[in-house]
Amino acid sequence: MLQHLSLTARLTLFFTIMAGVVVFGVGLLFMHEADQHFIDLDRMTLLDKQHLIEEILKDTASPKDLRWRLREALSHHHGLFSQVKDPSSAIIFESKDFISVPKTSEDNTLLTWKNEGIEFRAIRSQFLSVTMPASAFEITVALDTQHHQHFLNDLQRSFAIYAVLATLISGLLGWWAAHQGMAPLRAMKLRAAGVSGQQLDARMPIAAVPVEMADLARALNKMFDRLQEDFRRLSEFSSDLAHELRTPISNLLTQTEVTLNSEREGAVYRDILASNTEELQRLSRMVSDMLFLAKTEQGSDLLHKEQFSAAKEVQALLDFYEVVAEEQDIHLSSQGEGSLFCDRLMFRRALSNLLSNALRHTPTNGDVVVD
Repeated sequence: MLQHLSLTARLTLFFTIMAGVVVFGVGLLFMHEADQHFIDLDRMTLLDKQHLIEEILKDTASPKDLRWRLREALSHHHGLFSQVKDPSSAIIFESKDFISVPKTSEDNTLLTWKNEGIEFRAIRSQFLSVTMPASAFEITVALDTQHHQHFLNDLQRSFAIYAVLATLISGLLGWWAAHQGMAPLRAMKLRAAGVSGQQLDARMPIAAVPVEMADLARALNKMFDRLQEDFRRLSEFSSDLAHELRTPISNLLTQTEVTLNSEREGAVYRDILASNTEELQRLSRMVSDMLFLAKTEQGSDLLHKEQFSAAKEVQALLDFYEVVAEEQDIHLSSQGEGSLFCDRLMFRRALSNLLSNALRHTPTNGDVVVD
């Protein structure tokens, strides 16, 4: 799926995902720290009330005064519940609507539990009174954390909205940054699109692109150099070919037009046709030679090298020229055996040119030997 997305879209997607992960990660960390802060705050509040009760127990000698002082000190705190028991587990003081606190084996351990969907925290401890001998009191202090939960829930909702908006805004900023970052690439694309056969000298400005794209610009410039050189060679080849073919074709056309202007004897027509044949053969060799030179300029990859018998190829060419040789009373023959590793067509073309020249310059009753 990502293969079909543009580079800008990919960068935007990756940036949005990373921004979302970071924002939500920071949010989870913040929520955890906020919850831990409230836990510490509740523990400090519970310990503070516990110490207050202990101070009252220290300074009070009678149970009656103890109940009165505890009621005055602890009855005005909303969400705070406290209970004091004497050594016989009789309740000396208990806040209104006091809830049952789970048992614990350790003193001053922060307990957290839920009752009817509401989370509570409590601390239970034992205190030995000095003013009332042999009186070990059990102190339990509990706290309703519902207000903390309301705050955390509101904070969580607000942060969720903020995280979504922050991620979307980060995605838009990421798209803008990626779009701006791709500006040099778009400029290179427009510059490359302007290259044509009439404007092959255009090059990519290496100094105007970022470092990461400099290698790409150099590679494109080298490619344009090769294209310009190949186009120049092609133009020169076309020009040379037209120049070489223009004169012989013009001669053939003129000679043919002159011949057709008046009636002539059969021998004259044969001589003219023989002359045209020689000229056409020369044109054919010229075209073949120019094509061969054009191929060799492009490298040896165009040559199909193979192992073959030289004697068989020589004999095939001798058979081809046998008719021409018989008309001129020339004897063709070959000697020797061997194999070659080269382009078969190029070998036949070279040998054919040699045999053609030999037949043209060998006198009657002569011999042409391929050794």
